[in-house]
Amino acid sequence: MFERYDPRNYQIDTELLIEVAVTLGGAVLIALALHWLAMAVLRRVARHSINMVDDAMLARVRNPLRWVMLGIAISAAAHGDALVGDQWDAAARFIMPALIGWLLYASVKGISEGLQRQFDAAADPVALRAQRTRLAILARTVNVAVVIITVSLIMLNIPGVRDIGTAMLASAGLAALAVGAAAQPALKSLIGGLQMALTQPLRIGDMVKLDGEVGRVEEIRMSFVTVRTWDERVLVVPTVRFLEGTFENWSRISEKLTGPVFLHLDPATEIAPIRAEFERFVTAHELYDGRNLALLMTEAYPESVELRLAMSAATINDLWTLRCEVREHMLHWLQNNMPGALIRHRLEVEAANARATGG
Repeated sequence: MFERYDPRNYQIDTELLIEVAVTLGGAVLIALALHWLAMAVLRRVARHSINMVDDAMLARVRNPLRWVMLGIAISAAAHGDALVGDQWDAAARFIMPALIGWLLYASVKGISEGLQRQFDAAADPVALRAQRTRLAILARTVNVAVVIITVSLIMLNIPGVRDIGTAMLASAGLAALAVGAAAQPALKSLIGGLQMALTQPLRIGDMVKLDGEVGRVEEIRMSFVTVRTWDERVLVVPTVRFLEGTFENWSRISEKLTGPVFLHLDPATEIAPIRAEFERFVTAHELYDGRNLALLMTEAYPESVELRLAMSAATINDLWTLRCEVREHMLHWLQNNMPGALIRHRLEVEAANARATGG
């Protein structure tokens, strides 16, 4: 019963096996030699180039290119051998699309990394953020398209899947409605991501304020944006929310900002000495960029007045530090030089005083 599984009963054509081994081995060796030669030439060219893209791309495509060349070599060898050709043709329908998709995916990654290195060398931080954002979104879009096309080509070679697809085409109207309804969130995210890359209402590294939370944009994806707040929390916000809602971008054009410090003082306070001390302290501060400096009385109430001390700095972080130091210095100066300007609320209760004195 089990005699047919005995290897001694197998009919093996040794000459045929040797021929197949020589054919495939020769094809593999030729492919590896051509791959080594091509990579050596390309690396030599890349070393003499000032462009950073070619170096990053070569590092990424080295392995997938080797496998693609092996697949092409085996396909070429299979045409001259019927035994190999029948087996390889069946497998190549799945292997070659996957290898080519891998090569394209790696190429996009390499180009993206190379361009990122060039952008990092730029002196303008605003331009850098714009380029990084556009590059990240477009690279992810292309890679998603490569993956979808690759998987589709592989699945179309499966007879069962192809039959199902043919049957679905018979009811194309209903299928289109169903697929459209199911894919609406994904399509909305895809379109939102592309719109974000083209219009750029915010970019990677921008300082934004959303629903009272302030932080820097760390990552922009098709479906969501991550924002890192000052206390190291990460806000995950849908991409479409930045396109459909209102938010503040504090570094859309540049990092230069003007910020206020508010003081609430007694109405009888003399303002001129306070203005002089404020201007003296800020103009001597290393973080002040010399653009905007003003002290204005913005409100006057029966029990207090509001002073707005406005100053500017070259970056958002510098402005925050400058505002904190100005606030601390001005309060300390008022305590030492004009204590009467600080508001004090006192409550006197005659009965309590009488009890305390024993009266």
